[in-house]
Amino acid sequence: MRLLDSDTCIHILRGSAPIIDFFAALSPGSVFISSITYHELRYSALHSGMNRSRHLHSLDDFCSELEIFPFTAKSSRHSAAVREKLATLGTPIGPLDTLIAGHALEHELILVTGNVREFSRVQGLTIENWFE
Repeated sequence: MRLLDSDTCIHILRGSAPIIDFFAALSPGSVFISSITYHELRYSALHSGMNRSRHLHSLDDFCSELEIFPFTAKSSRHSAAVREKLATLGTPIGPLDTLIAGHALEHELILVTGNVREFSRVQGLTIENWFE
């Protein structure tokens, strides 16, 4: 089971052929997004100027096919542990990436992302890169 990062979702929404091929090969019910990722995508759509309505509609269509995991107190515990560990090591990642990594760890999901440079710092996180 996989959790899609924002960059992967954006490529799917834009119709990027190689990424869509990976996505289409997965069985329904095995792909999720974090409510944090949904926040990032929604903000991006709202901030897209003249294309706002089209982007919001595309996002709603895309998300209707996926389960969006809510961010809970348990998610916060996992994410805080990730942040503390990375801070201790002196290798922090972005705050939203920390939340997404914690969410993936909480649900024991493979994180699908092209942002391997940041997420590979998170111990125990399994990453799949569809951009290679």
